[in-house]
Amino acid sequence: MSGLMLLDTPSLYFRAFYGVPESVTAPDGTPVNAVRGLLDMIARLVRDRSPERVVCCMDADWRPAFRVAALASYKAHRVADDGGDQTPDALSAQLPVIDAVLDAFGLARTGVPGYEADDVIGTLAVRGAADGPVDIVTGDRDLFQLVDERGPVLVLYTARGIRNLQVMGEKEVAAKYGIPGRGYAEYATLRGDPSDGLPGVPGVGDKTAAALVTRFGSVEAILAALDTGSDAGFPAGARRKMEAARDYLASAETVVRVVTDIGAPELRGLDDRLPAAPRDPAALVELAERWNLDGPVNRLLNALPS
Repeated sequence: MSGLMLLDTPSLYFRAFYGVPESVTAPDGTPVNAVRGLLDMIARLVRDRSPERVVCCMDADWRPAFRVAALASYKAHRVADDGGDQTPDALSAQLPVIDAVLDAFGLARTGVPGYEADDVIGTLAVRGAADGPVDIVTGDRDLFQLVDERGPVLVLYTARGIRNLQVMGEKEVAAKYGIPGRGYAEYATLRGDPSDGLPGVPGVGDKTAAALVTRFGSVEAILAALDTGSDAGFPAGARRKMEAARDYLASAETVVRVVTDIGAPELRGLDDRLPAAPRDPAALVELAERWNLDGPVNRLLNALPS
């Protein structure tokens, strides 16, 4: 049993959209594959992990200005011609349905203007860990930086599918990447992440990044070590590469580091208790009939605590 489960909802509905055929439609022909897939994922997670509280965390801003100001390449390859993101039209049409169904169930759903779902998750995870276990469900490795054995805060990583979740804590992160368990943000900063437009330090791969994070612990400590003029602690040739990447290192931390202290009203007084029954049964019935969701709606209803 986990106390609090935080869902990286965009990660999950994108996975559902590409994992369930678009031929799954409502009576009017509108694709509902993402809606159905997401509901089935939530039902399985609730059934298997028995959380007491659940929050569906959303992107209010998929490419926040403060990250773009720090690093112009951040997600730049995902920007559409109109300046928005490249969400497929067939998925965009389903997002209001997802919101409506989650609200009818009474599942907490929240985003904060100017922040990504990752930042909402980071803030709620740090806050929630004071009261007990936290599970973060995501396909985004960036959130490995939040694992903490003290909560514990665990990431349920969906890369192999919702039926084959990889449970990632500090020990698992350390074993996989050869870094301190809570050092993933530093590791990603050095190595880079093409999926986010994060270039990394030229010439620094996995092994060198791991060695630097293990030796110095933080980007700030690496920069301080450069200021000493000593080669101590740097693998062969790494000091020169770090020196050449000073400007990048100074800005990339802002991009990679998940915000954990959002003080927005959207996150205060959030009723995140897992409902035992739908908040609006009539609306849920109407949505299920209109959008061909009877099966997944009933599966999630059956997973709720009685």
